[in-house]
Amino acid sequence: MRKQDFGFDYDRYHRLLTEADDDDKRLALIELLIEEKARDRLAAQRASDRAAMTAHTIATVLKNGRN
Repeated sequence: MRKQDFGFDYDRYHRLLTEADDDDKRLALIELLIEEKARDRLAAQRASDRAAMTAHTIATVLKNGRN
């Protein structure tokens, strides 16, 4: 069995899936999953951008300290 992703609420999604007893509810669940995945990707991209900016700033400070 696959390891659970940190932050992925299997119990919540399982409950929502069992409650999705018609097409409208299934489509709403699919939209929710897509939306939450997009939000997770955006958060990861922002964290990556912050890390890159921090690394650049540190490199600049260290470079200027050598002069």
